[in-house]
Amino acid sequence: MELLSVLTIPKDDAVAFTFFTGYMAMMAASVFFFFERGRVEGKWKLSLLVSGLITFIAAVHYYYMRDYYLATGENPTALRYIDWTLTVPLMCVEFYLLTKAAGAKVGLLWKLIIASVWMLVFGYIGEAFNPEGGSTTHSVIYGVLSTLGYIYILYTAWVGEVAQLAKASGNAAVERSVRILAWFVLVGWAIYPIGYMCMPGGWLNAGLGWEATNVDLFYNIADAINKIGFGLVVYALATSQSSNSAATA
Repeated sequence: MELLSVLTIPKDDAVAFTFFTGYMAMMAASVFFFFERGRVEGKWKLSLLVSGLITFIAAVHYYYMRDYYLATGENPTALRYIDWTLTVPLMCVEFYLLTKAAGAKVGLLWKLIIASVWMLVFGYIGEAFNPEGGSTTHSVIYGVLSTLGYIYILYTAWVGEVAQLAKASGNAAVERSVRILAWFVLVGWAIYPIGYMCMPGGWLNAGLGWEATNVDLFYNIADAINKIGFGLVVYALATSQSSNSAATA
């Protein structure tokens, strides 16, 4: 009976509902991406595999985060950052895979991975190790350090090496897909620093009184949109390019 009470989702708890919905949506997306690998050309199979791994890893973490939240009512900070530390670098890998044919080097891959891990490690330190009650100085220092990694990824996707390689590919579909993923980084990922600044000691919390009471609600929605959305962009590109190759064969 105690276990059942923990796993019951209250009707008026939107956060618990989105934990469960996010888990189901990302698990379903994983199955879709894994099965659809058989429909695309060989060079696109790895991209779809990565898309499936992103949503599968997230689904597993959401399964445990859902139970943690229902049992404690608290933000599953550690579990969430473990999820992000695995999935966000994989999302950056997609930029490399899409531009590999245009000459992207392994060095680009490692720079994107290092920037994403840098961003997440300092974000975790700033959020999880903030002194009780919230220190604005602590939050700002680690928030700024974390943002450096984010800015590098954003710059690379919009005007830096990734954007330049996509343009040099001469493939309008690849260039368009990279630009859509760049929009995900700019707009979709923006919810995460906003949530960080709503934590005790954050700028929005200290300056405007914004609280992180429902930050999990926004994190859950953003996670599903960003991770599934990344995969769908890659899937659309892979299927269109495979169809074009088949038509010209």
